[in-house]
Amino acid sequence: MAGLNIVLYEPEIPANTGNIGRTCVATGTRLHLIEPLGFLLTEKALRRAGMDYWPRLDVTRYADYQDFLDRNPGAKIYMATTKGKRAYTEVRYEPDCYLMFGKESAGIPEEILREHPDEAIRIPMLPGTRSLNLGNSAAIVLYEALRQNGFSQMQLCGELTKYSWDG
Repeated sequence: MAGLNIVLYEPEIPANTGNIGRTCVATGTRLHLIEPLGFLLTEKALRRAGMDYWPRLDVTRYADYQDFLDRNPGAKIYMATTKGKRAYTEVRYEPDCYLMFGKESAGIPEEILREHPDEAIRIPMLPGTRSLNLGNSAAIVLYEALRQNGFSQMQLCGELTKYSWDG
């Protein structure tokens, strides 16, 4: 089954991973976790952030980055980094591409970014801003990729259509 993918390289904060997992379930996106993780998948903070969504999440764990590459040969990977030269809106996302985000304290390692300079993307920010929250960054880039691919199989929540916003 084709579809978008989010890859978290060695995530450290369970609440961020839980929030991203919840976003993945809501959008039909697969989540890939590259170990080591900075937490246990059973942690309360992870469950709280992912709420009851976690059991419905399509998630795969990998021993390391090479394991991820070996199990996803030919994957088109876009790497979100503050070192990227192109804005995330300047690329055309394939419907089955992988959106990779680095660990909260250090991002994606330099040696990986050097191997993929054309796939490095960034979210524009004001000068002097170090970075955005990992969960926010993943949602921003994911929704651009979803938009470009016509929000496949997604719809507005039915609840919103019950209200009149005209006052």
